[in-house]
Amino acid sequence: MTSTAFTDIQTLVTNDPELGDGPLGLISGAHVVVENGVIVSVSTKAPTGVDAQVDCSGRTLLPGFVDSHTHLIFAGDRAAEFAARAKGERYTAGGIATTVTATRSASDSQLRNNAQNLLNEALLSGTTTVEIKSGYGLTQADEHRSIKIASEFTDETTLLAAHVIPAEFKESPESYVDLIIEKMIPESGAKWIDVFCDHGAFDIDQTRRILAAGVEHGMKPRIHANQLQRTEAIQLAIELGATSADHLSASTQVDIEALANSNVVATLLPGAEFSTSHEGKLGRRFLDAGARVAIASDCNPGSSFTTSMPFCIAAAVSLLGFTVEEAVQAATLGGALALGRTDIGKVTIGSRADFALLSTPSYIHLAYRPGVNIVSKTYKSGMAVTQWQK
Repeated sequence: MTSTAFTDIQTLVTNDPELGDGPLGLISGAHVVVENGVIVSVSTKAPTGVDAQVDCSGRTLLPGFVDSHTHLIFAGDRAAEFAARAKGERYTAGGIATTVTATRSASDSQLRNNAQNLLNEALLSGTTTVEIKSGYGLTQADEHRSIKIASEFTDETTLLAAHVIPAEFKESPESYVDLIIEKMIPESGAKWIDVFCDHGAFDIDQTRRILAAGVEHGMKPRIHANQLQRTEAIQLAIELGATSADHLSASTQVDIEALANSNVVATLLPGAEFSTSHEGKLGRRFLDAGARVAIASDCNPGSSFTTSMPFCIAAAVSLLGFTVEEAVQAATLGGALALGRTDIGKVTIGSRADFALLSTPSYIHLAYRPGVNIVSKTYKSGMAVTQWQK
């Protein structure tokens, strides 16, 4: 057994109000001891008898960011689409077909290398846990290989074969729904099942069939809801016991209150709001209603091509109406809740020692210095890492 002490932490974010001050459970002058990748002590007393020490003097230590919504298995980019939106063209999700074509043509090694590079970016900005969706293959073989590649990087894999109806099924969308249910779900091996329930994608009845089939095969449901237009997706998420409903830009107050009175986590995606200019102060509405809220990067080549959770924290504060404290907690503990995880997203005894060590004395700088990477080191299971590994 080996032990490491993180000592003299200027500001420790525990996310446990019983350990420290406020909702973030802040402790000044803290020491954290890790044994075999797990936190065994959180205290203001200097540790003794440890094998190694990391001096955190003058700096902030917080839980590693939990990015609970990403689309990292793809090829190509859609920079031209982004430029068109900058000229006033509205995002409609139609560009997904461009990425599907590129992804189908890419080799396994190209998809794997692209995901690895993006995950390395995320790691260097403090992300320690990711969920990865399929959804850019939209054939039985391509969805299967997308999940297989994703599983090399994370256990939080999501089958999103129901992303859009592929071109070859435009005249018979129900046949594609049947393919997902009868072939893709049984062979996927994914932990989660997801559907893009929205205008131009899947309607509420198709979504119900697909999610229910996933649940029958032992998968856990989550849902893309109300991004472009309001549907009954939130009500369906509650009905099926989904862990998370994501995007939510077009939600009504009735939807928000329904989520707040359920166990479904409201996952907001500041990068997409930044890129597509949907809804200002969206987060404030969910927070004031008492919903459990997460934020995630939504990293994808069309509507949110970022791996930076610190950027998403800053965008949540400036665009969505979060306080800094709310945004930091949503990017850590909120993300853990959106994945149904209790072992990450906090610095408490028994939790995994996944940390982001900032170069600054306060977590506030995550929003105060947008676009500047203030993460000096990222730790997974107590070890400093610079290359993403599962």
